Amino acid sequence: MDKTWNNKAWFMLIPVLVLVGFSAVIPLMTVVNYSVQDTFGNNVFFWAGTQWFEEILHSSRFWDSMFRNLIFSFVILAIEVPLGIFIALNMPKKGIGVPVCLVLMALPLLIPWNVVGTIWQVFGRSDIGLMGYVLVNLGIDYNYVSNPADAWATIIIMDVWHWTSLVVLLCYAGLASIPDAFYQAAKIDGASRWSVFRYIQLPKMNRVLLIAVLLRFMDSFMIYTEPFVVTGGGPGNSTTFLSIDLVKMALGQFDLGPAAAMSLIYFLIVLLLSWVFYTVMTNYDAGATR
Repeated sequence: MDKTWNNKAWFMLIPVLVLVGFSAVIPLMTVVNYSVQDTFGNNVFFWAGTQWFEEILHSSRFWDSMFRNLIFSFVILAIEVPLGIFIALNMPKKGIGVPVCLVLMALPLLIPWNVVGTIWQVFGRSDIGLMGYVLVNLGIDYNYVSNPADAWATIIIMDVWHWTSLVVLLCYAGLASIPDAFYQAAKIDGASRWSVFRYIQLPKMNRVLLIAVLLRFMDSFMIYTEPFVVTGGGPGNSTTFLSIDLVKMALGQFDLGPAAAMSLIYFLIVLLLSWVFYTVMTNYDAGATR
């Protein structure tokens, strides 16, 4: 018996395709166009080929910024993922404490990025900021404006405060899906708390941890607003990440060709590293379930 297909449903996708075309495909094609051309203004363009890509890839400025990005992302993951798991494990599972903790965990995620940067910019000042004032009065020579180590510490603590909640909520969702029968069986067998975590809780969190690692890596590697508001990429270039360097090149120097080439390289790096993370973690998860 032949099945009747209703192809009219495909027309429902037209608004989505148009929106994606205007918001993603057309801007991307524009960037690709700029990356292979040069201009001196007045909408006069000259073919440059791969000149800008070669210039970016042979630039120490680009590699220094990317190295800072990688260091920041791996430090963030090394802190936020274990901290998020620890907090999720110690959150209440029943009672009035559950909604209270969930609301408190969600609060930092509701604050816009530029507001977070402004809060920590003021919070870290030694004259009017609580953290900066306390540290200076404790005898610690803290100044994120002139000391690169202090600037790095400030933006790392700021990011941990802002985004650890995301890891906590994801891990808590994974823990909440574990049936009580698992814990009862572990209690009967006399399993230690580490054994419960290793063989019951961690396997149930593998999927959400994969999502957490991917989201936090991509977001931390593309971070711009918070460090730009707090340090402006300084002192010197110590906190100038690829995103900040890209904006300086595109808007500050108005080098559209190199900026377009750098943005495409930036995009491919994020895509490649995310694919590596996803492949490694899914293969590990598949091997652990066998």
